[in-house]
Amino acid sequence: MTASTPNLKPAGYGTASSSSSGSSTPQPSRSPKQNIAPVSIINNTDVESPLLSPKSNNPLLSNPQSLSQEHQIESRSLQKGLSQRHLSMLGIAGSIGTGLFLGLGGAVSTGGPLGALLGYAVIALVVCSVQFALGEVTALMPVTGSFVRHAEVLVDPAMGFAIGWNLVYGNLLSIPSEIVAVCVLVKFWTGDGLNPAAVILPFIALTGGIGMAFVRVFGEVEFVFALLKILLVVFLIVLGLVINLGGVPGTGVIGFRYWRDPGPFVEYIAQGDWGRFLGFWAVMTGAVFSFAGVESLAMAAAETRNPREAIPKAVKRVFARIVIFYGLAVFVVGLLVPSNDERLKGSGDTVAQSPFVLAAAAAGIKGIPSLVNAIVIASAWSAANQSLLAGTRVLYGLALKGQAPNIFLRTTSWGTPYMCVLLFTVFMFLSFLSLSENAIRVFWWLVMLTAAGVLVSWSSILLNHIRLLKAIKKQGISTDRLPWHNWWTEYTSPVGLVMCLVILFTSGFSVFTTGRWDAAKFVSSYLDIPIVLAAYLGWKFFRKTSITPLDQIPLEEAFEQAEENLSVQTQGFQPTKKTRGWTRFISWIWD
Repeated sequence: MTASTPNLKPAGYGTASSSSSGSSTPQPSRSPKQNIAPVSIINNTDVESPLLSPKSNNPLLSNPQSLSQEHQIESRSLQKGLSQRHLSMLGIAGSIGTGLFLGLGGAVSTGGPLGALLGYAVIALVVCSVQFALGEVTALMPVTGSFVRHAEVLVDPAMGFAIGWNLVYGNLLSIPSEIVAVCVLVKFWTGDGLNPAAVILPFIALTGGIGMAFVRVFGEVEFVFALLKILLVVFLIVLGLVINLGGVPGTGVIGFRYWRDPGPFVEYIAQGDWGRFLGFWAVMTGAVFSFAGVESLAMAAAETRNPREAIPKAVKRVFARIVIFYGLAVFVVGLLVPSNDERLKGSGDTVAQSPFVLAAAAAGIKGIPSLVNAIVIASAWSAANQSLLAGTRVLYGLALKGQAPNIFLRTTSWGTPYMCVLLFTVFMFLSFLSLSENAIRVFWWLVMLTAAGVLVSWSSILLNHIRLLKAIKKQGISTDRLPWHNWWTEYTSPVGLVMCLVILFTSGFSVFTTGRWDAAKFVSSYLDIPIVLAAYLGWKFFRKTSITPLDQIPLEEAFEQAEENLSVQTQGFQPTKKTRGWTRFISWIWD
């Protein structure tokens, strides 16, 4: 591209200033003779950002000077400390947790071995549509807060407000819930003799310390824990196959014995085929929450080096890894334990009832419960770190848009939004509710209120992608100009959106059947829907926002910027040599 982006280093643009305390709240300066456009965060160069440029005709940009300042602040305050290696592991660290290690037994108990496998397979396809939609939009618009801020440009500013605060609310509650989970897990070794405060305070200190550190430190910590979780998953899958095939001395071959008796499906609520279908559907709604977190890899896009290349690669590899690990794990669990084993129904409450632990105990293998318990504790801390990263970056993005107090724009001299981290640290002290057993029940009930937020987030991602493709078609732009695009996503995004909405509205279907009304389950399944709607309609009424017309979304300038940055990135580019054999496999796991 030629003269479309003059004055790449305008007056007043430079290094973020720092206060004597080591923190910075940079304020962009503006020369009276210059019209400075926002700063791009597509790569490490500073170029004009057309998405929120004063010259854009997007109707939601009623205050271009303010928006220009917001994006200069973001570009100068946040540091690019995450690489593709970190992004790949962020997605894995966010999705492999207690849902995999402890919760699969409940899926087999509800739907049977084949019903559980099919349920997870269907949700894996939905996750595929979500991941690729997120990757295509984020490669074009890599901003802090990811799909939350995409919704403001592609759909409606009120949509970004509602989705953003829904994520902040959910993450504020999820971190103390992980701390409570650690308190419960530690009792596996200590019993009731250990004061929970001895676990809570170090956990808060460690989590808060990681949150305050340079983002690369966070990336390295999550990389290590994700690697540990991957190794444990591989170990448990191999161990399960060895047990199933009679490889442990003194045990026989199990094979597909439990697929024949009690059978591949379980009748749930009703009888016959309808009951087997309901069992499959109940598994599918639960599987959504096992996959929750895969979307978090794009939350820190502005802190990622070369997001145009790193995010698409991370999306593809994370999806492949998650599907392989979950698919094999569900299959192996269905082989190891019969679906009518009563202990499976409580497998999410204690490590002793994990299906992998049950199978190991039945085979006479000692030490597995302690190993699984230790890794699950690490997983809980990893999940807390994930929630802290996602929540603080979304809150920072909301503050940039004037949808949260300006105090949350303050960053340290090394680029961490420390006021956001401090807010989340304060909410971590809710974990002291674990000092009261009744409080634990109330607290976990409150945490369940955020469960539907996963489907709300996925729906927002898919809607953003649909709007982007429709705007491209409306404005006569070729999809070949997208930094990353797959032809089939035009069809998978609408299907995925419909599936997300159907699952969202049917997630609590069991409470509407005869004799199964449960007020707590009803509220936890559906309260998030009116909360998001109220936030959307309230901001829409307060700010008088409107849905952005497709022909007024500033895409042409966005593509020009992306193409110009491609030429900058490819200068001196050395193609990566392809690896083979075990080296290629290790590279696939590592990168």
